[in-house]
Amino acid sequence: MHSIKQNWTDLSVYNKLSYFVKQMEKPSEVKERILQQASRLFHQQGYQATGINQIIAESGVAKASLYQHFASKEALCIAYLNRRHIRWMQALQEYIGQDLPAEKAILRAFDFITHMNNQEDYRGCAFINLSSETPSLSNLTILQIIQNHKNDLRQLLGRLAGKKSAGTTLPQIGDQLYTLYEGALVSSKIFRNDWPVQQAKQVVHYLLSLT
Repeated sequence: MHSIKQNWTDLSVYNKLSYFVKQMEKPSEVKERILQQASRLFHQQGYQATGINQIIAESGVAKASLYQHFASKEALCIAYLNRRHIRWMQALQEYIGQDLPAEKAILRAFDFITHMNNQEDYRGCAFINLSSETPSLSNLTILQIIQNHKNDLRQLLGRLAGKKSAGTTLPQIGDQLYTLYEGALVSSKIFRNDWPVQQAKQVVHYLLSLT
C-alpha cells in the first residue's frame, strides 16, 4: 500500500486535493456516497443492469470500501429499498397534507403519482420495478420489504377512506382505492402520460359518492 507521500508524487495537481479530502472522509460519508449512487443507478437503469463495478466507479471508492459497508449487491439493494420506502412514504404524506376532507386527501394521494412522474421522468414505482425484473426474488428479505411497502400504502389509503366510509356498506373501499392506485402507477409509466391517473381519480370520485 502506498504511503501518502508516495501517492502525492504520483498524483496530478487536480487530484491531490481530492486525494486528501478522501483521506479525511468518515466511514459514514463513504457509506452514504455508495448508497446514493447505488440508489440512483438502481432506480434509473434497473437493478439487474447495474453492476457492482459501475457502483464502485461512480461512487469513487475502492472495492474493499464497498464490501466493508455492504456485504453484497443484495445488501445494498436492501438498504436502497428501506431508504426509498421511508422517503417515499414521508413525501406522500407531506404532499397530502393534514386536516383535509377525506375525498380531497385521497385525490391528493393520486396527484402524488403525477408529481413523482414529473420529478423522476416516469420511472414508476421502484418496488414494482424491482419485483418485475427479478421475478424469482430468492432473497426473501427483499420480497418482504416490497410487500411491507405496499401494505403501508394500502393501509394509508384505507385510513383515508375510513374517514369517508365509516358506517357504510363499503368497508372494502380502501382496497379498491389501493388497486386503482397501483394501476395508475403502472399505466402512467407504460404510457409515459398522466391520463391513467386522471381516469383513476374519476373512479375514485364515483366510489366515494356511494359512501
